[in-house]
Amino acid sequence: MAYSSKVIDHYENPRNVGSLPKDDVNVGTGLVGAPECGDVMKLQVKVNPDTGVIDDAKFKTFGCGSAIASSSLATEWLKGKTVDQALAIKNTEIVAELSLPPVKKKQAAANRAEQKQPQPTA
Repeated sequence: MAYSSKVIDHYENPRNVGSLPKDDVNVGTGLVGAPECGDVMKLQVKVNPDTGVIDDAKFKTFGCGSAIASSSLATEWLKGKTVDQALAIKNTEIVAELSLPPVKKKQAAANRAEQKQPQPTA
């Protein structure tokens, strides 16, 4: 599977990698994982209490290139949005922006690769 130039750019030059202070009352943290491909993602946002706008966003992702690129792009899109606007972002919009294959195709490719692995003999 060949990655688009946007995926490669966000993978090689990820934006907003890091962590925000977990003791800051204005910081929200989300943690998700995708067991089928082994990705684990932590995303944090800092919301301005006066305006309700996301002032900062950080991520740490352990996973494939598309997971890292998606996290990087998401943090760029989140900054400057209200929480409601941020919640309206669909994963399909990120997939389209990065020209990623649909998840089902990605999972099917991973399953095919797994099936081609040599099986241990007893």
